[in-house]
Amino acid sequence: MKPPFQKDRKPLDLEKLGDWPRKIKEDENEAKEKEIEKCPYCMSGKIVKRGKRKKVLEEVQLYLCNDCSKTFTPQKISGKKFPLKVIIDSLSYYNMGYSFEESSNFIKENYGVELNSQTVSNWLKEFEKLCTYSRMREHGKKLFTPNQIIQSTVLYHRQVYKFRWHKAKLALILQDFRHGKFEPLRQFMDAVSIECPHQLFQEGERSSQQGTKFDLSQVRINEKFNFAVRLAQLVLQAVNNSRQRHEILQKFMLANDSVTVACEVPVWLDNEDISHFNNELGFDVPLNPERVITGHIDIIQVRNGSVHILDYKPDARKEKPIEQLTIYALALSRLTGLRLFEFKCAWFDDKNYYEFFPLHIVYKKQKKLPKEQMKLNAMQPQLSSAAVNGSTRTGDQHRME
Repeated sequence: MKPPFQKDRKPLDLEKLGDWPRKIKEDENEAKEKEIEKCPYCMSGKIVKRGKRKKVLEEVQLYLCNDCSKTFTPQKISGKKFPLKVIIDSLSYYNMGYSFEESSNFIKENYGVELNSQTVSNWLKEFEKLCTYSRMREHGKKLFTPNQIIQSTVLYHRQVYKFRWHKAKLALILQDFRHGKFEPLRQFMDAVSIECPHQLFQEGERSSQQGTKFDLSQVRINEKFNFAVRLAQLVLQAVNNSRQRHEILQKFMLANDSVTVACEVPVWLDNEDISHFNNELGFDVPLNPERVITGHIDIIQVRNGSVHILDYKPDARKEKPIEQLTIYALALSRLTGLRLFEFKCAWFDDKNYYEFFPLHIVYKKQKKLPKEQMKLNAMQPQLSSAAVNGSTRTGDQHRME
């Protein structure tokens, strides 16, 4: 039996056989986008191709920098006999609970490559700092079998989405006293496969296509070098087809890091949700209440006492998906019953990570008044009372006279 990591491969569609030549050409064009633009040593753009290097199991492109005269390849992991994709999948199989031998067998089945258990063990030690779930692995195996650890569901929502969540990881994270309050998130994940209202995703508007503008005057965006960036730097070297970037990165993070609990999570907002935010909570949510708004969250993490909603963007520095991520946070807050205060949002790539609080978008704090004005406001009721009493006495005296 294949593990869930490889179960959801798309079957061959015989009706589209006539499109094969065009499809192959498209895939070749996608692979060309992998070509690098700058020298990794001097950051010069004056680079040219300089033939190819044949390895035992793959062929890599060589580049020459005309400024520093150094030769290099796009892949930063050097000295490897096996393709990086094989290494990445081997790590994922093992951290899902399979033994070294079982992981080697899966690699042979999918790639036709012979691996021994010691090779996989060596890779695990080499990438131990990136594969942080390894310290939770034995505890996870006691809760679920390798075939149960990651639950996967294919969602046909205009496009095909593959919702996945790590049952063992989330169960272990919730045992932390800071994260026990996120039990509703686990209940929501467990219900998605059965109770997801698929018709809403066929009829509703996508959150990424909303033209409504939120008030961003008080949002503070923090730029970081996050752990997700380091994972992206490793994984994306193995991706030649840009269409596969999201899925390969998501699958690796879900299987190997210690905080990613779900990917491609479906969320939705209807008129009752929008009314609740605006009328009962006093938020400013400028969304059209007449249409259901839907979306799919790239990555959900639970760490440091917060739920983190992440969106991978190939060129994060040029992107600002603040409104899209805010809608995701509002929807997940409403679906789980968790406060919006508990959420953080971020977008990232293999170089940058940008984070903000969605609460700052929809709820504005009142500006603090100067101390003198605050004292005057506090004294106002006393002054008004004194003025009223004084006016009454004056009137009484006038009548007596």
